[in-house]
Amino acid sequence: MEYGPSSATEQGPREYRVAGVIFYSFIFIIGVVVNLTAISVFALTTKKRNSVTVYMINVALMDLLFIFVLPFKITYHHLDYWPFGEVLCRISASLTIFYPCMALWLFALISADRYMAIVQPKHVKELRNVPKAVVASACVWLMTLGSTLPLLFSTDDPDSSSNFTTCVKMEDIVYLRRENPVNFVRLVFFFLVPICVMVGCYVVIVDNLVHGRTSKLKPKVKQKSVRIIVTLIVQVLVCFVPFHVCLVVRLLETDVGGFHIWAVFTTCLMSLSTVLDIILYYIVSKQFQDRVISVILYRNYLRSVRRKSLHTHTGSIRSLSNLNSAMI
Repeated sequence: MEYGPSSATEQGPREYRVAGVIFYSFIFIIGVVVNLTAISVFALTTKKRNSVTVYMINVALMDLLFIFVLPFKITYHHLDYWPFGEVLCRISASLTIFYPCMALWLFALISADRYMAIVQPKHVKELRNVPKAVVASACVWLMTLGSTLPLLFSTDDPDSSSNFTTCVKMEDIVYLRRENPVNFVRLVFFFLVPICVMVGCYVVIVDNLVHGRTSKLKPKVKQKSVRIIVTLIVQVLVCFVPFHVCLVVRLLETDVGGFHIWAVFTTCLMSLSTVLDIILYYIVSKQFQDRVISVILYRNYLRSVRRKSLHTHTGSIRSLSNLNSAMI
């Protein structure tokens, strides 16, 4: 079945498609394992929940929602055409915008939580309780869904001419150019505002740590907070800043035709965040650390058992051979 030349043009060279299949397969496998483990730990294993565990559950749910779209991307790269129809194409494209918006606001909430823990320890019980964390998370979900649902019904669709045998908008946000005022409002509210919240919290936290205003806090609490802050900063700089810079450039470009490697590359970087969240889970939860360590130790145990079994089996064969030689 032929789907016309536009498919190959929009999907890019074959080596990029093969790299996409390998990359997204890795992200899918690791991401599913990591985030399902996180949900089982934070939602089912953790007995004493707090605001941080609530945010971690939301981060894991958000990651899984985005990860379950990746098999469609993998198939798209492999087949070089889109076999899933219009609805799934629109959903996949909308999630490409939904995910960074949601992630940055959740990171902002986690940053604010660290601010309360370090700078306002007297009001921790009032400000960092589970009900308030649930309400804050629910507001972020509703706010982000409200801003991205209209993308499902966009009339400016680059794939309609190909009868949806391509799904260009899943890889590149250039189809949103006609709604630039809305897009730039979205950029301000879902990128710049949460970034400013994070930076403001971190500046105050670092200032308090440097000037010794956190002497009443336990060293472990300080270390944990600093590690969380560093992890979030690195993740935002690596995964989300390039995507949004590319988004602005693509929205302002006059020549928007054809394959755009930076749009695809920055989308891949954004997807990497679903795997990098394992660092955040590991820092936050002792139970998650124990789960990871137990898996590693169990694998080492299996390897040692296999080695001992192989050694015993080899020794038995040698003993039997020596016995036969003696009998002869």
